[in-house]
Amino acid sequence: MPSELKVLVSGASGYIGSRLVPRLLERGYKVRALSRSYEKLQGFSWASHPRVEILAQDLLDLEGLTRAAEGCDVAYYLVHSMNSQHRNFSDADRQAAENMVAACTKAELRRIIYLGGLGEQDDDLSAHLKSRAEVGHILQSGSVPVTVFRAAMIIGSGSASFEILRYLVERLPFMITPKWVRTPSQPIAVRNVLHYLLDSLNHDETTGNVYDIGGPEILTYQQLMDIYAEEAGLTSRLVIPVPFFTPRLSSYWIHLVTPVPSYIARPLADGLRNPAVCKEERIREVIPQNLIGCREAIKLALSNLQHERVESHWTDAGAIPPSEWFYAGDPDWAGGTRYEDKRSLTIAATKEEIWQPLVRLGGKTGWYYGDWLWKLRGLMDRLVGGVGLSRGRRHGRELKPGDALDFWRVVAVEPNKRLLLTAEMKLPGKAMLEFKIEETEPGHIKLTQTAKFLPSGLLGLAYWWAVTPLHNLVFGGMLRGIVSAAGSTRCSSIEMLGLNSV
Repeated sequence: MPSELKVLVSGASGYIGSRLVPRLLERGYKVRALSRSYEKLQGFSWASHPRVEILAQDLLDLEGLTRAAEGCDVAYYLVHSMNSQHRNFSDADRQAAENMVAACTKAELRRIIYLGGLGEQDDDLSAHLKSRAEVGHILQSGSVPVTVFRAAMIIGSGSASFEILRYLVERLPFMITPKWVRTPSQPIAVRNVLHYLLDSLNHDETTGNVYDIGGPEILTYQQLMDIYAEEAGLTSRLVIPVPFFTPRLSSYWIHLVTPVPSYIARPLADGLRNPAVCKEERIREVIPQNLIGCREAIKLALSNLQHERVESHWTDAGAIPPSEWFYAGDPDWAGGTRYEDKRSLTIAATKEEIWQPLVRLGGKTGWYYGDWLWKLRGLMDRLVGGVGLSRGRRHGRELKPGDALDFWRVVAVEPNKRLLLTAEMKLPGKAMLEFKIEETEPGHIKLTQTAKFLPSGLLGLAYWWAVTPLHNLVFGGMLRGIVSAAGSTRCSSIEMLGLNSV
């Protein structure tokens, strides 16, 4: 019975994991959800469910992972190290998989369920797909039985593969592309992937088996682009494949045109040169379901984007950067001199009235003042390999810890009280931005905006003093814009509380 089964979900804050956890809970399972960031897990609506435990755990920490596996029956392995913290993702993936085997063996789990990548096992396999295959072999090398699902491109709102497809088609009516756009693939809708993962718990015969999972169609990437253009109401895109586009060049191009950074784009683009077609389809008999075609999957993803129903996003993965230095009273403890720009204004309004425009910052809303300056900064960041502004945000009216917000990352959200962001653009140092809302008297609130910068070397110092003249323009204008968006014209002038080192 589901109520008797306790399920460990590693990668619970990632694209698949954060969708899988609530569905496990709906079916009555007990869940222990693991992520490197406890704050990120707390931001999910299911975090307070009575049958879920949330736990901050890095899979590279064997001792902690072993404790996390204790008392569980089945584990989902839904992690990969393809992020900015692990540029050599293969080594990190290998160590994490070995730790999972050791932890699950000691805890005597019944089974591990792994979602890997689909691709031919040969010398020409991309580094990303080789790593996915290696992880599967490592997991299978232990005494705990493993169910392996191998998927090609997953189509769903917010997936990295779908975002690459979306932005390439929407932004480029004419494309000179690598020849991999004509490589065959068998994409699968994210809801079909989740169904296989969930239902495998009810099918003991899947234990110890490897299954290829794919949708009902075999298509090339060029055909997917044509379908996307039709469903998005765009004119047909002219695509000319050429042989001289290397994976490195492809990743740089994807980095410039789409929100997906080069360290993710390159392994994904490299993998597209390998055919990803199911060699067997036994799983369709074991776990039958209605497999959604690519056109319908793209249509559903576009509808979710339009109605802001993006359940998870590729930017959800990864740990929230530490923010202790922002509050440290001792500059030496914080890592050196910090520079601070602090401003406030008093408004005749309620906390709720000012929170609504504040929580809509970024994305399609913009930054309430000097958007062209923000876009210019984003473009500069993109050109030097940063994330830029193109990531946007997952939802137009909601924020949770871990959300990407243009070139910021949400660290903390306290509705009607506080919003804390950390910068993820390329910087010679660390930067954070905080907004605090306090009631000074009934019907009046004080909105305080604090930007802090921890420079790295002389370049960091030069950067701070170079951008300081723009703060009055950008930060001051943003505060006034927030007040205006709240519908209030009853505010005092902006009070400069500090522009100094601490």
